[in-house]
Amino acid sequence: MTKVLRVAILLSYCSILCNYKAIEMPSHQTYGGSWKFLTFIDLVIQAVFFGICVLTDLSSLLTRGSGNQEQERQLKKLISLRDWMLAVLAFPVGVFVVAVFWIIYAYDREMIYPKLLDNFIPGWLNHGMHTTVLPFILIEMRTSHHQYPSRSSGLTAICTFSVGYILWVCWVHHVTGMWVYPFLEHIGPGARIIFFGSTTILMNFLYLLGEVLNNYIWDTQRSMEEEKEKPKLE
Repeated sequence: MTKVLRVAILLSYCSILCNYKAIEMPSHQTYGGSWKFLTFIDLVIQAVFFGICVLTDLSSLLTRGSGNQEQERQLKKLISLRDWMLAVLAFPVGVFVVAVFWIIYAYDREMIYPKLLDNFIPGWLNHGMHTTVLPFILIEMRTSHHQYPSRSSGLTAICTFSVGYILWVCWVHHVTGMWVYPFLEHIGPGARIIFFGSTTILMNFLYLLGEVLNNYIWDTQRSMEEEKEKPKLE
């Protein structure tokens, strides 16, 4: 069942990406194209992650019972890559996109997703980009155990991603004179620094949240299995 779910989620992300790229929006034609938006980057991250999950499942089926040590080594590498991607990118970036988008949208949608975009992006596609990411990643976390990297290396990786994206946003503004997100136009330099710093801290918090949630789910699961294995008292 888990394998089928992963294939279905991967196909849904492929569909969302294809439909999104097919939309002719002015912002797609400017410097950086779709790659200046964290939503698009997150969609690519999620699609690659679930692609690795499906590839891992296929490799596991082919390796099972073969006794080939080289295949088993390659499978372990795939599993390690899958787990690293969930811990460092898929969970924190996915949850960040959903949480920050809907919080700003609820406050003032013009600051993050102007009403003009409704003429280009249908409602179902908006939810595919900004809503379903969360349940999909939670389903993956609940159905499969993932080994998190060391906390220091994990936090270093998510910090690198966060700072890298902030520098990219600043570079796009330097080249074009316009901020990627409308609300950045309406706040001063000091407020932008605070915002960028806060987003980096939030990313780190979400990494830690994912680690705690993963451990809680699987420690609870392990405890339940141990309870079932105990002989029943007469």
